[in-house]
Amino acid sequence: MTAAARPFARGWLLASCVPTLLVLGMAVSVPRSAPPAAASAVPGRAGTTPPVQAPGPADGPARGLAPGLARGLAPEENGYRLTVESPAPPAGRPAPVRFAVTGPDGAPVTDLTVHQTKKLHFYAVRTDLSGFQHLHPDQAPDGGWTADLAPLDPGTWRLYADFIPNTGPHSTEYVLSRTVTVPGDATPVPLPAPADRTTVDGYTVTLHAQPMSGAHQLTATVEQDGRPVTDLQPYLDSYAHLSAFHEGDQALAHLHPANAVTGDHGGPTLTFQAMLPEPGNWRVFLQFQTGGRLHTAEFTLPIG
Repeated sequence: MTAAARPFARGWLLASCVPTLLVLGMAVSVPRSAPPAAASAVPGRAGTTPPVQAPGPADGPARGLAPGLARGLAPEENGYRLTVESPAPPAGRPAPVRFAVTGPDGAPVTDLTVHQTKKLHFYAVRTDLSGFQHLHPDQAPDGGWTADLAPLDPGTWRLYADFIPNTGPHSTEYVLSRTVTVPGDATPVPLPAPADRTTVDGYTVTLHAQPMSGAHQLTATVEQDGRPVTDLQPYLDSYAHLSAFHEGDQALAHLHPANAVTGDHGGPTLTFQAMLPEPGNWRVFLQFQTGGRLHTAEFTLPIG
């Protein structure tokens, strides 16, 4: 995996792939009895939203987050710019979203480094942290991209592009984002209460994490019918992919387990080296693959 060879200072959370990251404190289970978090407001708006061309109030840089940790809240960095060229997607049906990534010279960036087996990772999440999507679009001959999104509910959505321009052996990873408003009456989804266990597609996933901001170890175990799962397949050059979004500003962090990949024999325990820098609730989406099928386990992780 190319991400494992890059220094921690290169951007937001690729330190997740660096096993030498300092582990602070003792890992404990996420408390089951924590109270539910309040839902974030999801503004809805009737009518058609024009293409997103200029950053608005929701498209500014992350506030309260230390530089170089969780990021992804600005549409432009160091001359690299994300532009959403399509109108806002309609509600309730699949919709392609065309977007462009341009470099300091204003031209589309076409020479990208493959990381986690893909040239570009595309994410979508609503402002209440519901509706998570993680896609890998292909680049068109003209340098543009099209992400085929599954149906979106009305409300404001943040769209992220994660890429690494091929500028040399120490290329920088960028995570840029824009917001779009899907028309219609938005119904906020309350953030689920924190819990250390969830079930998806017949698999039970248990998450253990230190409930404090900073560097720490995070582990996940996967079971099926009470038995440890040991046939996890590689997904993006690893046995899992974990995306975490911070409640309130949607700052994005992602990480991969440090477990060595040895064919279709992953599990049952996955160990991550994580740094979630900002206190508050993080909505965690842990993706893993078995039998050629991708599963997504969801958690609410409180960080004090």
